[in-house]
Amino acid sequence: MIRSRGSGRGWFAGGGPGRGWRRRLVILALVLVLTPVAQVLGLRWLDPPTSAFMIDRRLDGLRETAQSVVIDYRWRPLSEIAPSLAIAVVAAEDQHFPNHHGFDLDAIDAAWSRRGGRLRGASTISQQVAKNLFLWSGRSWLRKGLEAGYTVLIEALWPKRRILEVYLNIAEFGDGIYGAEAAAQRFFGIPAAGLGASESARLAAVLPNPRLFRVEAPSPHVSRRQRWIARQVRQLGGSAYLDACCGPLAGADRGDRR
Repeated sequence: MIRSRGSGRGWFAGGGPGRGWRRRLVILALVLVLTPVAQVLGLRWLDPPTSAFMIDRRLDGLRETAQSVVIDYRWRPLSEIAPSLAIAVVAAEDQHFPNHHGFDLDAIDAAWSRRGGRLRGASTISQQVAKNLFLWSGRSWLRKGLEAGYTVLIEALWPKRRILEVYLNIAEFGDGIYGAEAAAQRFFGIPAAGLGASESARLAAVLPNPRLFRVEAPSPHVSRRQRWIARQVRQLGGSAYLDACCGPLAGADRGDRR
């Protein structure tokens, strides 16, 4: 019995012009799927040397003044960051962080209703990590779609403790000042482990727009937001609120020194 030529060779069987593009299409699809997975999986254990937002800020400086902006970024493990800052950013930015899987549907619905179909203000900490670490600023649907994809991967491949650790290290607290350690040293002259409740609430208060709101010279709006965050922290029960998702944080909440 003579077998027909190309029999049993699967999807790539046969010659002709279609064979090459089908192979290239499959390779491209694999690259598009596996590259984000590799990025996210690697950073579960490796501390990021920079972020997309830090790179973008350097480029902004070159475009604006032909000089690169100096980036202050000093990685610290979560065990060396005051628990008061961890709970302050959760109280300020994402109070459902311990319980959601990357998207706070209640916050999205509220933001959609409040802003007439715009989702600004509904981003979770997981979404902010996805955006700040891998993407660019802006509100295009393409960026939003990529952000959603990275968020799903981050929630699937990282524990909550790692998500919070990365967020506290790459969040921008002032122009060119990224992460808890750089902010604590620059604004208060202390390490991130030494931040108190008041200092932590003030840092969290500028997160919506750290280039407009200033930690070192808080506006009335920032001061009001700082007091609101402090109240929210107390209502949540302090850093113990994060024990279930992140394990006990190092040390105990410091007193309000400032």
